[in-house]
Formats: sequence, C-alpha cells, structure tokens
Amino acid sequence: MGLGWYITRRVGWSFIVTFIIVSITWALLAAAPNPEIAQAATQVALQGGDPAAAQEAAERARQLRGLDAPLYQRYIDYVTSVYTLDWGWSETRSQPVIQAILGALYYTAQYSIPWTLLVIVIGPIVGLYSSANQYSWKDHLATGFAFFGYAIPNFFFGIILLLIFGVELGWIPVIYNTGVPVFSLENARQLAIPVFVLVTGSIGGIMRISRNESAAFMNADFVKTANAKGVSKLRIYARHVLRPTMVPLSTTMVSQLLALFTGSSLLVEIVFGIPGIGRLSYRALIAQDTSVVLGFVLFFTFVATIANLVQDLTYTVLDPRIDFDDR
Repeated sequence: MGLGWYITRRVGWSFIVTFIIVSITWALLAAAPNPEIAQAATQVALQGGDPAAAQEAAERARQLRGLDAPLYQRYIDYVTSVYTLDWGWSETRSQPVIQAILGALYYTAQYSIPWTLLVIVIGPIVGLYSSANQYSWKDHLATGFAFFGYAIPNFFFGIILLLIFGVELGWIPVIYNTGVPVFSLENARQLAIPVFVLVTGSIGGIMRISRNESAAFMNADFVKTANAKGVSKLRIYARHVLRPTMVPLSTTMVSQLLALFTGSSLLVEIVFGIPGIGRLSYRALIAQDTSVVLGFVLFFTFVATIANLVQDLTYTVLDPRIDFDDR
C-alpha cells in the first residue's frame, strides 16, 4: 500500500465530497420555487390573460425546463450535466455558463497565480526572518507590515493606490485594458497594484503563523547540534527550521488563500475593473442570473476540494513521520 494507496483514497474521498455537495445543491434547487416559471405566469397575467392562461404558461415553462420529469430523472440529468460541465445557459451574457466562467477565469488567473506564488514564498520566509531576529527592530518592522496589510481593507487600499499611482502620477492605467498581451510590460503595469494589494492583505496571517511556529524550533536540540557542527545559518534556517514550520502552516494556508480568493478578489476586481471571476459573480447576483450563480457555487466547490486534496498531500510530503498504512 503506502503512499500510492493513500493518494488513491484521498482522491476517492474528494470525489465523494463533491458528489455530496452537488446532491445537496440539487435538493435545495428542487425544493425552491423556480423564478422563471413565476415570471412566465406573471407576464401572461400582465398582458391581460386569464388565470387559466397564466397556469398554462407556467406549465409550459416547466416542460421547457424539464421540471415536469420525475425527481429521480431530474437528479440523474443534473448530476450528469455537472460532471460533463454542461452548467446551463447565462441569460445575461447569452452564452453557456462554463464559457462565461472560463472567460472570467482567464483574467482572474493573471493576477491570482503571481499573488499566490508570492504569498507562499514570501510569507514563510518573512516569518522565519522575523523569528530569527526576535524582538529586534527588524522583527517589529516585519510584524508592523504584517498587521498593516491584515488590518487595512483591500478595496480601500486599492482605491488609495489607484489614486496615487494612476491618477496623480500616471504610472499605471486607471482603466483595465483587456486587449494587451498576457506576458507584456503593459499587462504587468496594470496588474502590479492589484497583486500588491492582495499580497499585503494575505501575507500577514501566514507570516505570523510562520513566525510563531519557527520560534519554537530556534532553540531545539537539533538546531543546537547543527550550530555546534558549524552548519551555515542559511542551511539551518532553510532545512532544519523552515521545513518543520511548513507542516502546520500547510494546514492553514489553503483555507486562508481560498477565503481571500472568494472575498478579496471580488473587491479588487470591482475597484480595478478586472473582468474576472469576482466581478462576474457580483454581476450575476445583481442580475439574478441563477445559472451563473449556481455555476460559481460548483466552481468553488471543485476548487476547494482540489485545494484541500493538495493540502493533504503536501502535509504528508513535508512530515516524514506519517505512516501511510495507518491513514
């Protein structure tokens, strides 16, 4: 068995979790009244139709949407469409939901990928550096920076930076340009501030956890032994302190990044006019585009499940004490 069997079980369990969430979503949708059916009946009534005509219009709308089929058939069709990425049609965008989400994801990925990589790299390193210089001015400076980014609202910080560097100095474009190439200086200029805002807002919690965890290993026996053997400070910090620090940090990093991805990305995209996932979901909620909103629920469900799977696998790789046969 070993590692391969553990990964197989984790992947299978992730599939079960997504199946349960999809089933619960279908049950809630089946129990809730469909607003499109009520809208069809209301439209006939406003045009002077009698109650029988309104009832006929509502029944016709039910047939067009397949709501007159048995529950088990509707459930099978729904689950099949979810796993085949047939998530319905967006009335506000006049395109399939999956195309709308993929089109928005293209712009979200342009700032979320560098943001995530920078947080994963800088957060633990800054926390380790702060722990190595505990209670010094360097520690206070790093802690102050972490608390500043953690406390200031992302949308407010983004507006301030946009006014300074975009309006006053003219260093960055005020209006997001979707026509520039992805790997270009123009795109880097217009994404620099959004990435900086997200990094400062998310690095604080990771840095504080890294600092507290690494401080517990600074005076450990294996660190003292490495110092006595003349091992370089860089090797001690990188191999003997940072690696065990990443074990508990990996259990919280994914949840923090997912929370910021779903919340902060919405605010940042609205402030900077980025047509990404957050902005599309916001407009779908305002326009009551049920298909798109449901698509985002499914999208974030799959993202969260995959992220937690990666978190579990990372945890097992970082901690060699784990016995896969017992898990």
